[in-house]
Amino acid sequence: MSDTKAAALDAADELAKCRELFALDESVVYLDGNSLGALPRHVPARMQDVIAREWGQLRIRSWEESGWWTAPERIGDRIAPIVGAASGTTVVGDSTSVNVFKALVAAIRIADATGGPVRDEVLVDATTFPTDGYVAASAARMTGKRMVPYTPGDPIGPRTAAVLVNHVDYRSGRLHDLPGITAAAHEAGALTVWDLCHSAGALPVGLGAHGVDFAVGCTYKYLNGGPGSPAFLYIRPDHQPSFDSPLPGWNSHADPFGMTPDFSPGDGAVRGRVGTPDILSMLTLESALDVWDGVSIEAVRAKSLALTDFFLEHVSLETVTPLAHAERGSQVSLRCADAGAVMKELIARGVVGDFRQPDILRFGFTPLYVGFADAERAAAVLGEVLA
Repeated sequence: MSDTKAAALDAADELAKCRELFALDESVVYLDGNSLGALPRHVPARMQDVIAREWGQLRIRSWEESGWWTAPERIGDRIAPIVGAASGTTVVGDSTSVNVFKALVAAIRIADATGGPVRDEVLVDATTFPTDGYVAASAARMTGKRMVPYTPGDPIGPRTAAVLVNHVDYRSGRLHDLPGITAAAHEAGALTVWDLCHSAGALPVGLGAHGVDFAVGCTYKYLNGGPGSPAFLYIRPDHQPSFDSPLPGWNSHADPFGMTPDFSPGDGAVRGRVGTPDILSMLTLESALDVWDGVSIEAVRAKSLALTDFFLEHVSLETVTPLAHAERGSQVSLRCADAGAVMKELIARGVVGDFRQPDILRFGFTPLYVGFADAERAAAVLGEVLA
């Protein structure tokens, strides 16, 4: 299959050279990076050194000599510019779900401490990823609040303590208005928690520029950190002194090796830490982030929109993802009867995406390693399967 336009677009693509940094099978079009990013080629060699030398030879000395202890903040500082955050605001560790819990409870506690009107509601994106909803419901019960379903863009009232929203909807690929919703929440006196799982590494976020209070995100999708790689937590600088984590641990203590019975929180983003970090996954992620050296997130976004536009030009199914660029993440979701069976056949023919029940085909476009010829081939194979 060949498309002259696809070939021309690939030839002009400034990010095309990034593809060689990943371990990819040329016989497969991989469009599932919105679930699990591809493996950067250099990571296995780095992890061999971590396992054989840092763990195998240095052993306990690596906490200091290899920088294991400071990895959560060091790696957070590498992720920060990708999401538009300043150094010292982002810490890596735990899962997205755990970080949602920490951030949401901390946001509610800060809102409660400001005084003023009673704030007894927590707004949660009505179409949120299920776990976010489960965690938010627990956080609301624990803090004596009501969880209220929220349609992003609706008014936010004076009874709201915190708002939890997915930046990009996992099912539809809709991009929500982070600047506008954050401003509306602040106008109402509420704080925001943004889930960046489907936007970090796919498009500019601008956490600092837009005054976001807290944000969390996974690192195994567009950041290619590997299955189950640790998530990140962003804490706005002015909130750090009052960040009251519901999960204080010895790693977030001001004197972690003092082993005192009373908890005194450390300074800065370290307050987002809990227990001993998962060093092997942590250092896998750190190595994987090397592929971002010299890469502009603006260039990534431009290619993402061009890729998804190109793919949409070649498919005929109902499109669930918004066509407007301002409302589109880096995936295309299509509605299709027997979506599960269709996706199985696509995978059998070398086009890997995924589906969400009951009828959604999802195709994730990771600009660092997906090209226009890939998009053309995926659309053509989809057409063959549907025919």
